[in-house]
Parts: sequence; structure tokens; C-alpha cells
Amino acid sequence: MKVMAQIAMVMNLDKCIGCHTCSVTCKQAWTNREGTEYMWFNNVETRPGVGYPRGWEDQKRWRGGWKRTRSGKLVPRQGGRLATLGKIFANPNLPGNKDYYEPWTYEYDQLLSSPSTTHIPTARATSALTGEHRDTIDWGPNWDDDLGGSMETLDQDPVLHQMNLTVRKSIEDSFMFYLPRICEHCLNPTCVSACPSGAIYKRTEDGIVLVDQDHCRGWRMCVSGCPYKKVFFNHRSGKAEKCTLCYPRLETGQPTVCSETCVGRLRYLGVLLYDADKVTWAASQPDPRTLCAAQREVLLDPNDPEVITRAKAEGIPHSWIEAAQASPVWQLISRYQIALPLHPEYRTLPMVWYVPPLSPVVDAVSASGNDGEDHRVLLAAISQMRIPLEYLAGLFTAGATAPVEFSLRRLAAMRSYMRDIFLENDTDEAIPKAVNMTSEDMRSMYQLLAIAKYDDRYVIPTTRTDLPDGITGLDRCPVGGSLEAFHSIFSPASAPEGTRILPLEVI
Repeated sequence: MKVMAQIAMVMNLDKCIGCHTCSVTCKQAWTNREGTEYMWFNNVETRPGVGYPRGWEDQKRWRGGWKRTRSGKLVPRQGGRLATLGKIFANPNLPGNKDYYEPWTYEYDQLLSSPSTTHIPTARATSALTGEHRDTIDWGPNWDDDLGGSMETLDQDPVLHQMNLTVRKSIEDSFMFYLPRICEHCLNPTCVSACPSGAIYKRTEDGIVLVDQDHCRGWRMCVSGCPYKKVFFNHRSGKAEKCTLCYPRLETGQPTVCSETCVGRLRYLGVLLYDADKVTWAASQPDPRTLCAAQREVLLDPNDPEVITRAKAEGIPHSWIEAAQASPVWQLISRYQIALPLHPEYRTLPMVWYVPPLSPVVDAVSASGNDGEDHRVLLAAISQMRIPLEYLAGLFTAGATAPVEFSLRRLAAMRSYMRDIFLENDTDEAIPKAVNMTSEDMRSMYQLLAIAKYDDRYVIPTTRTDLPDGITGLDRCPVGGSLEAFHSIFSPASAPEGTRILPLEVI
């Protein structure tokens, strides 16, 4: 067992309102330069829809991720080294400008500098790449949202075709939800394997996948190798760029920009400990529907004494082990098992997980003439909710509906149990028992999902070494603190033998 640490994220889709604040703040922080106009390290997609870039989930077309051979080995879907070398100057598996979009801006100066006229001035759309006027805008980074669930893109959703589903078009039966996406910072990233120059690498200390701009040669094999299409090519610099998980912020104990500014407070950041020796085993499972469970087995219990011992032997700092023990990500993924990975069938073992959205089943059950507050009726109705289990399974569990239903049943049980508490009714202990949980589990899961504070949602260890005992007193002395605290630290009695102590006036 080789213990390693990974910074991971969980997003609660029940709380995403599709405001795109995370996308805008990420754009301002990381991709507001020339050559990055079309890049969105973070984007929010409306589901069902085709996403960004258009149809990124269609791996028959883009050939991203890994595939398992008959012998049980994993090879990149786009081909091995010889195949990469053969198309190094003309890669046919790259999204084009039409699959992304041609970025545009508006001539806002025309509104401010226009002379007095009888006609209202307009700000025409212009291409951010060429500067030419654009009379029509027919595609953008969140076009599914802009179209409001239009039939123009609804039926093109690759997940619907994969799961052989048909969406009902009537407003009473239709469904939609938002899916925020960033780089998955996978345990088994295809982009790292596909890069001929070795410019993309996975940091050993925290698992963040980065691009070394000095070594990148612009081959763009990483773009086609990434099944999530979260690696972008800067046409100005000739380099690949991607989400960095805001590592400069993480190193100082701050959350990512998208997490910090999230209006719905749906993001959780924390440390996971995993067994690096089992990564290949988990990604090589013959049945894709078991990949989610196999990935959970790779994750280690940070409270296990043996894991702690092995982690210390591998050089993982004690502060990181403590952070893993308090990690909200570990709680949601492994303890409560309500978070699921995005498209595990790509076999990259993604490290951004999602709590699936729970449809408004209470009203639907009540409308059918049943008691929507009865937990037995409520849990039985999960499989018939407005958002099809098959669609969520196509997103998060490679088609297996059981893990999705298990997660949703626990979410519904928590709501039913906590409703009795807030209405001051007698709690029904049969509710947590129905989903293999205890009443304490119900309360703690509610605490984390509904009313978690800032420090509960983001448990991020810093990269600085631990300060010597007593030095934190300097934060309060002598300005804004007490002289007693100062003397307790720098007193002759506490000084090593032979140390010269200056009077306070000299200091």
C-alpha cells in the first residue's frame, strides 16, 4: 500500500442555481489575456444539453480517455505512442472553432462616444479574434442555458443517446439541472500520458495536474486525450492551458476562486488519502458499471491507524493527515456515499465528484393522492422522479442506476427525518434505518450539506511547515496584544542556557 494525498472537490448539484458566478470569477482570475478569449476553465452546463465544447461526451468522435484491451491493459482511446507520432502534425481528434465558439465582444465605446442623433446608438457585436462585425451569434459557451432548453440542442445530448432515453417535451414533464465543470485532476489522467513532451504532470504532493509552459511544444495531444475537454490551446502563445485548481491559493490555505465566490455554497474542498498501488486495478475493471465502487476502494480511511502510519512513512505531513480526517470530501464520498464521479467509464478516476440532484418528489407524490411526507412512500417514489435515474446513471455511474438511487434515497431520508425535527414532531428512527444510517449520521450529514460554515466546507492544509510552539504569540505582540503573552514567550526562564536577554525597552 502506497499512501498518497489528493486535493479533491465535491459539488452538490441540488444547490446550483446556474448563476455562472464561478465561471465569471475564474475567467477574470485566469483567462483574461490574449489567446484565452474562448477558454472557460470553469463552465456551468444546462442538462440535458450538448455542453461545452459541443458534444464533448461523444468519445466515439473525440476518442478521449482510456479503453481496456482484451488482455486487461489500459491504452489511450486515441492510440498509443506510434499512433500519436503519426498524427503529431495533424491531429484529427481536436474540437474546432465551431465546437467551441468564436468569442465576441461589443462596441461599448459607441454607446459612450456617439454624437447627438435622432437614432439610438447600438453596440454591434465584434469578433474578439478578428475584430470584424458579427451580425449573428449562433453558439456560445453556455448556449444550452441561453436557449432555455430549446429543442435545437436537447435531443443532441450524448447521454440521452447512450442511455437510449427520450426526453418528454411538455413543460409539466420536462426536467433540467445545472452541471458545473472544471478539470477533474484525475488519478489516472489521459492528458499526462498523451503529452509527447512531458509538459503535463501530476504533482505528487497534492495531485494537482498542471502544464509546464516552458516544456509545452503545442502538440495538442493533451486536448484530444482529455475526455472532459478541459485542456485548451492558447493560439497566441502556442501553449496548452488548463485549470490549475488555483494552487497558489490552496498553498496558503484558501479555497479556489470558483469555490470562494459560489453563490449556492455547493462546493467542498478537502484532502483524500488513496492507495496509489490500486489505481491501475481500479481503472482496469472489466465492467464499467463497477468503476465507481472500485474508485471508492482506492480511497483510504484517514482514521485507520495503519493508513496513518503508512502515510507518515511516505512523508505526508501530519497537518495533511489531520486535514484528511476532517475532510468534507471524504465524508460525502466514502462515509455517506452520496457523491459520485463524472463519467467513470472514461477510466481516468476523476477527483471532482457530484451529489446528484433530487427532483421535487414531495409535490409529485402529493399530487398523485399519496402522502408526500411519509418516508416509505417518498423513498419508493425516488425511482419514478422527474429526472430519470437512467440519465443520472449515464452521467455518474456508467449506466448503473443502483448507486444513484442509493444516493438519492439517503438525501430524501435526510430531508424527511430533519423535517420532523424542525416541526417538533417525534423523530422516526425507522427513517435512517431504511437507508442503513443512524440518527447521528442524519444530523451530521444535514449539518454538512445544509448549514456547513466556511471552515467546514473548505479544509485545506497549507504548504508551510508547522510553526514552533509559542511563536503564534507573535501574532498578538507587541501590537494589539498583551505584554504578559510577550514575556511568557521571551522570558529569561524560558530561554536556552547562555542566551542573552535584552530589556524590553531595548527591543
